[in-house]
Amino acid sequence: MKQYLYLVQSSLEPSKCKIGITHDLKRRLKEYNSVTGQSQENTYRYLFTCEVANMRQIEQDIKNAFAHLREIQSREIYFYNPSLFENYLSYIKAHPGFIAQINIKPPKPKKELKPLTTPSMQERGVTRKTLLDKAMRVKNDEFYTRYEDVEKELSQYPIAIWKNKVVFCNCDDAIGENRDYTDSSAFALYFLKHFFRLKLKKLICTHYGSPQDLFNAGARGYIFTKEGAHEMKLSPPNYNGGFEEKESLRILNEEADIVCTNPPFSRAIEYWKILIKSKKKFIILSNITNCVNTAFIPYFAKKKAWAGFHSVDWYLTPKRQLVRAAGHFFTNFVIKGRATRARLKLLPLEQIQDGYKRFDDGGVLLVDNNYIPSDYDAPFAVSARQILNGVLECGFKIVKLSKYVPYIEGKEKFARVLICKAEAK
Repeated sequence: MKQYLYLVQSSLEPSKCKIGITHDLKRRLKEYNSVTGQSQENTYRYLFTCEVANMRQIEQDIKNAFAHLREIQSREIYFYNPSLFENYLSYIKAHPGFIAQINIKPPKPKKELKPLTTPSMQERGVTRKTLLDKAMRVKNDEFYTRYEDVEKELSQYPIAIWKNKVVFCNCDDAIGENRDYTDSSAFALYFLKHFFRLKLKKLICTHYGSPQDLFNAGARGYIFTKEGAHEMKLSPPNYNGGFEEKESLRILNEEADIVCTNPPFSRAIEYWKILIKSKKKFIILSNITNCVNTAFIPYFAKKKAWAGFHSVDWYLTPKRQLVRAAGHFFTNFVIKGRATRARLKLLPLEQIQDGYKRFDDGGVLLVDNNYIPSDYDAPFAVSARQILNGVLECGFKIVKLSKYVPYIEGKEKFARVLICKAEAK
């Protein structure tokens, strides 16, 4: 008698699927539609079917491999999205018990965004100061981080940092109706997809309680462990999922090991204060201008935070439209060899091109384009770019714990940071 494995989905539950085994595929689908289809609107369809050997063994192996994607209350229910569907199929087809695929109904392909053509600053009639000033004034900051940007950054860190750790996404909710890039957190999706590869102990996601509900999910949170996943139903009364609320702070201080999220740019001061105080490890996405902002400069000066690997320039609005905002990843994980001479042009002052060095009205040296004077002992001013590229890891220190605003011929220029050689007095 032949043995089969299947993935089946209810038309009323697009964010879930069931994985099961049977000797008769036709009869099993009929049973689903007649027994559970109490309403004609709720019908089941096969997403994937295949013939297998030793179906009970392969079913158990799937349960073990994807335990974190199974709901605790209903153990046969698995979370579903196109990316997870690919993971299920890859595992099944690589299993020794797999014999042959019978039927597959792949997910609808993602809508491709139209290619971007980014005009130059000159074509747009703006300067770097204009863009930085705009980045500091971002108010409508309810943006989605794109999955590719999260994956690009997090893949740079040693896999060992995640082992047996509790990851807390305290400005994200993993759960949307589609459970894919269209309505769910890219951070949560990344950790769900790589849960076992990273050997995580637990993933906790809480929804940012803002006036605009990015994920249309309400104030909810989910907990994912090796034993399965469940909604945070026992949260305190009136808990709205905000990072500053009592329950979120309890999770942060008592359970979390690593925080990974994209907090709202407009509340960055409040968020960073809470995060740094917790002394937890973190990888977060925040405004690129933070490192030249008085509220954040002390964190960089005291080596409580530094730049991660990548900047992020493009985000998605709730309407799936591309929007530009200047962001960068920040962390307190050690990054070896990030600051290099290829990024930071350490040269004697006289060798720096005239266009990238000048003195302001107060006699302070300003340097641009990643140039750093290697033989200059007095304090000088650098932009966010040099800080992000690791100048503080190359023998220099911040000498003023507030932003420095230079004036040239009486005109205010964009904010900078005053630094000097670490050994200089």
